[in-house]
This record gives sequence, C-alpha cells and structure tokens, in this order.
Amino acid sequence: MTRLADRIAAAPASWGICELPDWGYQLPVDRVLADMRELGVRATELGPEGFIPGAPAEQRELLESYGLTALGEFCPLVLHESSISIEAPVNEILERFRVTGADMMVIAVATGADTYDRRPELSAEQWQTLTDNLQRAEALARERGIIACVHPHMGTLIQTAEEVERILDSCEVPLCLDTGHLTVGGADAVAIARSVPERIAHAHLKDVDTRLAAAVQDGSLDYSEAVRRGLYTTLGAGDVDLTSIVQSLEGAGYRGWYVPELDQMLPGEPEGAGPISGIRASMEFLRSLEPAGDRDGS
Repeated sequence: MTRLADRIAAAPASWGICELPDWGYQLPVDRVLADMRELGVRATELGPEGFIPGAPAEQRELLESYGLTALGEFCPLVLHESSISIEAPVNEILERFRVTGADMMVIAVATGADTYDRRPELSAEQWQTLTDNLQRAEALARERGIIACVHPHMGTLIQTAEEVERILDSCEVPLCLDTGHLTVGGADAVAIARSVPERIAHAHLKDVDTRLAAAVQDGSLDYSEAVRRGLYTTLGAGDVDLTSIVQSLEGAGYRGWYVPELDQMLPGEPEGAGPISGIRASMEFLRSLEPAGDRDGS
C-alpha cells in the first residue's frame, strides 16, 4: 500500500462527532458510516468511546457491514497526575484494539476537564510524570504490536510549539502530525514535517482559517467558539500549506495514513447532504497531491 490515494482514511470528527459534552449536534452512527461508505474509504478511526455502539466484536461487525475496517482511535489520557495509574485504561484500549483490529493509538494528553477552552499550568514534577507515563503507554502498545503516537491538541497539555518541541526532545514517542492543532497552537506544521519526518507515525490533515486561529492565540476567542465559526476549512481552502507538508512526508518515505479532518460543531441536524460535501472535496484535494506517475498507475 504505497499510493497516497490508498492511504486516505476517515474520522468521525469530520462529521462533528466529539468526546466533549454539548459539542453541537451529534449525528447518528449509521448516518456517518453510510457517508464513509459513499466516499469509498476503507478505514476509519473509531471516534469517541461509545460512538460506535456495542462490545468490540460488535463494533468490528458493524464497521465491516459498511465495508470499513478500524484504523485506530483518538484516546484522551490523563498522564500528568502521579496518583492516577495509566495501566488499566491503556490495557482496556489495547484489548479493544485487539478485537476490532485497530492498530493506531492516538494519544491526547488530556487535562481531565470536559473542555478544550482552559488548561492548567504544570509543575516540573508533573511534566516528568507526563513524559514517563507517555513513554509507558507507548511501550505497552508496542508490546502488543500497536503503534502509539502523541497528538498535540488544543486544550490539552501538549498544545503550544514549545510543548511540542519539549516532547520531541524528551522522548522517542512518535507524533501524530495534526496540521490544524499545530497551526492553531502556534507551531509550524510545515517545518515539523520537513525536520522530523521520521518521528511522524500518523497524519491528521486539517486546513485552518488563520484569522480565527489568531483570535484563539491572543485570547480574544475561545477555541470552541472558533470551531463553531469555521476554524477548520475544507482542505485547500484555508491557509495551511498542505501541499508542502504532504510532499515533504512522501519524499521522506512516509507511508502511513492521511486522515482529512474538518472538525466542526453542527448547530443542528444538517439539511441536504450535510458534512459529506466538504469531506468529499477535501479527499479530492488530497488525491490531487498524488504524484502523476502514481495517479495513472505507472
């Protein structure tokens, strides 16, 4: 599986599905999976725990009924508190992966609060605990043949450019390159793709309205409100240089998944086609970045 077009997957976040309470209208699972089938993708992230109903075996069966396989899961974990053991929650996730067939554990370093608009400052001791636990989670996953990567994400404890650099310098845990969260957090996603492609295990491709991102950065707009107003655009319609990012990764030998993401907050049940229109356009944009020789099969 080397062609870029064969490595495009889906994520429920593009349909407005979110792990936080009160994050807009939540579409039913059958609508989302039917859209994925219509788009022709063959793999998807699982979405928040509980979005795909049932026990892991039932989740796998449901995905297969739509022609889909489980790629992985966005996994918020509290890692900075020494009083909280990570062994049980990580092993529960890994057992779910074993049954569903997923193999990409995308770790968000959660604060423990049900918001992405506020986060605490950490002490040096808490940072060390965070790093130790992150490495432990990655090791547990690796022991089971699962790739674990850390996902810089707004409202988590790995958000800013400095925090991303600190994690890259302090441990060897792979990175989920989320071009949207990195950009809104003030990091340079293009520079990261060029400088440390060997650290990138997974890619969430988002495009960003940097006018709204600047308002989040200066504190004049909450992150959640920015998402509501359209912070993340259809791929190719925003201000992130996705072409350079994909070219850098492909040129460096990256052969992992690309997940186009249009994180959004739906005000209600969408009329007409709904989110699938923007997702389809984003996937078409991403396919257009395939080198000509690969597009025509030569």
